[in-house]
Amino acid sequence: MSETRSNQSQAQRITIIGSVIDAILGVLKIIFGMLSHSSALIADGIHSLSDLLTDFMVVWVIKYSHQEPDEEHPWGHARFETIGTVILGCILIAVAGAMAYESLLTLIRNEVIQLPEWPALVIAAISVLAKEVIFRYTLAVGKRIKSDLIIANAWHSRTDAFSSIVVFVGVAGAMAGLAWLDAVAAIGVALIIAKVGWDLTWKSILELVDTALPEEQTQAYTEVIMEVEGILSVHSFKSRTMGSQSLLEMHLQVAPHLSASEGHYIGDKAVLQLMKKFEDIGHIIFHIDTYDDEEEFDNSTSLPVRTEISGVLWELLDQAGHPELGISRLALYYRRDAVEIELMLLDTPFNQQIDMKVLEAELDRLFKQHSWFRSIRLWQGYQPPKL
Repeated sequence: MSETRSNQSQAQRITIIGSVIDAILGVLKIIFGMLSHSSALIADGIHSLSDLLTDFMVVWVIKYSHQEPDEEHPWGHARFETIGTVILGCILIAVAGAMAYESLLTLIRNEVIQLPEWPALVIAAISVLAKEVIFRYTLAVGKRIKSDLIIANAWHSRTDAFSSIVVFVGVAGAMAGLAWLDAVAAIGVALIIAKVGWDLTWKSILELVDTALPEEQTQAYTEVIMEVEGILSVHSFKSRTMGSQSLLEMHLQVAPHLSASEGHYIGDKAVLQLMKKFEDIGHIIFHIDTYDDEEEFDNSTSLPVRTEISGVLWELLDQAGHPELGISRLALYYRRDAVEIELMLLDTPFNQQIDMKVLEAELDRLFKQHSWFRSIRLWQGYQPPKL
């Protein structure tokens, strides 16, 4: 089983377990709330049953967000998990706001809430223990598979435990002559829930707007890249997150005289090193540079392409008196504002009669009339394969 499927299975399993517990506790709270004349426990039971809706949403989002990339979503579906986390975070904030509002009204009006009888204490205590267990289990799974949605659902489960604590403290406080403890405890719990909801929502919003990874994290990536032989610098480093994965884009500078295949191989080596060391990286795009293209330069400089340079070369060879020069390969090395040229000459009787140093100096002189030219080197000795 792949890691993605394993994570999806764990997330769905823990969410289904939580929904079963929510259903059982919700029914128990409502029944015993009615029997013990506790409106608070009845409301707490309705809260537990309402958690079933979010549990169903989490199961659906987890299933959809772990699907493989397709034509419509080439980067995958992890952002659906992020959106689900935003929704759950907003639900936490809304629940906290409702709890705080009702408690503040109770304090302002100096109302006395109808107190539950001792069965309400027992059910509230069972609810606290059960929801705390499922909270810790769900939170552990969420951290293990690095799912903000499951972590958010864990904290959502804990709101039910907090509300049960409010019921328990309220009843115990009333029995001790401190009826106002119910409202004060509820406000404190509401603030905690609101803080958790805000943190989860804000983190997901930052992901949705493609906020870069922390500087210390990208610096760690850069240090690993610079350990790869052949890489001179890393620049234009862009990063973002999608679900639990980090997506990276970067320019890798290599020596200008390397072949395209060697430069790309060096880039592949850097990718393998990063993937090996950091489990959070999901995808890497790299671009091979032969110079640091982040530095400012004259945008009006337009370097010629191969066909243009080849045309100029033959014109200058004609001027130098060598129109029949046998060339096996023309290599071009582009700098920021100039081009270096290398000619590999065929090992033919005609070429063997040429003084290479004299021809190289003559071509260098002729090419210098072009602003884009930097240098030229001639090599002789290539023998074409026999057919």
